[in-house]
Amino acid sequence: MADLKYYDVILRPVITEKSMSGMGEKRYTFLVHPEANKIQIREAVEKMFEGTKVKRVNTINCRGKNKRRNTRQGMVSGRTAKTKKAIVQLTEDSKDIEIFAGL
Repeated sequence: MADLKYYDVILRPVITEKSMSGMGEKRYTFLVHPEANKIQIREAVEKMFEGTKVKRVNTINCRGKNKRRNTRQGMVSGRTAKTKKAIVQLTEDSKDIEIFAGL
């Protein structure tokens, strides 16, 4: 397991129609470091966004996609990088996350 600091755990928010529909229930989606666990994700959210209390964290491991390309030597195939998403549920009395407020 990697020694991750809290600012290395959360990479960026996921802005999709499905993730935006969960904001009314205080459910936010983030792209996180692939080696981060649920405890590290909980601590990172509570430290980065003051006034938030995390109720639950769900994680999803996403495999990389197969990609092919032509080169002078012929067809080369490979994979894109694997990713990990975290869906963070906040408690009812916690503050909202401000980066999602304007969307």
